[in-house]
Amino acid sequence: MNESGINAVMKMVLRFFMTLVGGIAGYQIAQALLSLKLDWMKELAYPNVWTTFSIMLLAMIGFILTPIVWWALRRTGQFLENMLQNVMISDIGVATLGLIVSLLLANLVAIPFIGIPGIGFYIAIALNIFFAFVGMWSFLKRRDDIWALVINIVVRGGKFSSRRDKRKQAIDLSAAYSSDQLSDHADASKKVLDTSALIDGRILDIANTGFLEGVLVLPRFVLTELQGVADSSDPARRARGRKGLNVVSELQQIKSMVVSIIDMSMKELKRDKVDEALVELCKRMDARIVTTDYNLNQIARIEGVSVLNVNDLANSLKPQFLPGEQVRIDIIRPGKEQGQGIGYLEDGTMLVVEDGESDIGQTADIVITSMLQTSAGRMVFGKLKR
Repeated sequence: MNESGINAVMKMVLRFFMTLVGGIAGYQIAQALLSLKLDWMKELAYPNVWTTFSIMLLAMIGFILTPIVWWALRRTGQFLENMLQNVMISDIGVATLGLIVSLLLANLVAIPFIGIPGIGFYIAIALNIFFAFVGMWSFLKRRDDIWALVINIVVRGGKFSSRRDKRKQAIDLSAAYSSDQLSDHADASKKVLDTSALIDGRILDIANTGFLEGVLVLPRFVLTELQGVADSSDPARRARGRKGLNVVSELQQIKSMVVSIIDMSMKELKRDKVDEALVELCKRMDARIVTTDYNLNQIARIEGVSVLNVNDLANSLKPQFLPGEQVRIDIIRPGKEQGQGIGYLEDGTMLVVEDGESDIGQTADIVITSMLQTSAGRMVFGKLKR
């Protein structure tokens, strides 16, 4: 099969090196045999002819074996390509670092063996292969610790670099820790945005007030999910999706914020669901998650990830009611339990009125009896003032 383009060039280069290595091996074998001064070697009247023959023979073998080696390399490359599709960029970086360190050590160890006639060259190659395997395997075994150490070194180095003007742009996760944007905010916390927080929209108001600082991280798969909602055939879902996209655009315009869009897929995070991928991303980046989703809030806390729940913030800012206080509300509908009525305070908090079903459609004075506050919201309970 004829090769074309870059493959033809690479095959030609491989054939050149295979022939060269074969010739070098032939020369070394010839010299080693001549140095042994064997009986059958004494019959050779012309050692130079023997050396030339040996070089040409091994060079020809290397030339002939090139297609086989090329086929093996192509197969190996395809196999590695299939494997690397599910490998994270951090794993590749750690493996590359392990390879570099192990090859440096291998060459230091191989220095005394290079001078051995005949086999020194091959011992050096064997040492390089052995050290490369052991180094990559060892580094990958401790990849989390090594990756965290590399990130820490890079971030600390960024503190001493010259500060530049902040640029509002999407940056890749592999470069996130070395860019000038995050170097300027090395001490600021990173917050990963969830789809629910963007659709909710209150995150924009919080950011505008200046209470939200640091780097807002927006994964590409969240943006894709948001775009899918905006393209929905359901008018209500479409409106919510477009609202979320508008919130992203307006967040990027806030001068005090850095919005970083990272190109990392759920496949790279080895997760099938968006919520699981968000939690895994936060764990790897040592970031907090911003959400209004109660279920995601619970999962993140179980996994040990810090959560900034917009509902918790809103609830904490609502006026607190003590048992015995009185409010005046409109009872608008029946509750879940028999005889209950439901009304809403001025801030939108639901108030469940005991025995209030009979006063539906009327304005009544309510005495607060208790409150229930969770990450999903807050409910106030009361009874009619008699």
